[in-house]
Amino acid sequence: MAHGDITHIDIPVNDMEQATRFYGTLFGWRIAEVPGFEGYPMWQAPNKISGGGLAPREEGFTSPRSYVEVDSIDDVLARVTELGGEVRLPRTPIDETSWFAAFVDPDGNEIGLYEGSTAGQG
Repeated sequence: MAHGDITHIDIPVNDMEQATRFYGTLFGWRIAEVPGFEGYPMWQAPNKISGGGLAPREEGFTSPRSYVEVDSIDDVLARVTELGGEVRLPRTPIDETSWFAAFVDPDGNEIGLYEGSTAGQG
C-alpha cells in the first residue's frame, strides 16, 4: 500500500453488540474480534479494500477517525504542530511492527496516522 493512503477507519460506538449487528447487516461487513485485540472487533468491507474497527466511544473520540499510512509518525507529528495542528494521541504501539497516532488539524478535524507493516492485510 502506498504511503498517504487511507488504511483504516475506526467507528466509535456505545454498544458493541448493537453496532456489530447494525453494520454487519446494513453493509454486509464481516466483523470479528482479532486475537490480541479483544473488545475491538475489526470490520472488513466486501471489496476487501476498506476496513477498520469498532472502538468503544471515549471522551474526545466521538466521530469516525480515518488513518493515513506514513513512513514516520514522529516526522509527521512534528510537521503537524509546525503547521498549526495539535497532537491528540502520540505514537502508540499496536504490536512489534506497527504504531498509530492522532492529530487535530487547524479546522478541528481529527485524523489518525499509521506506521508499520501491512503485510497480510486485505
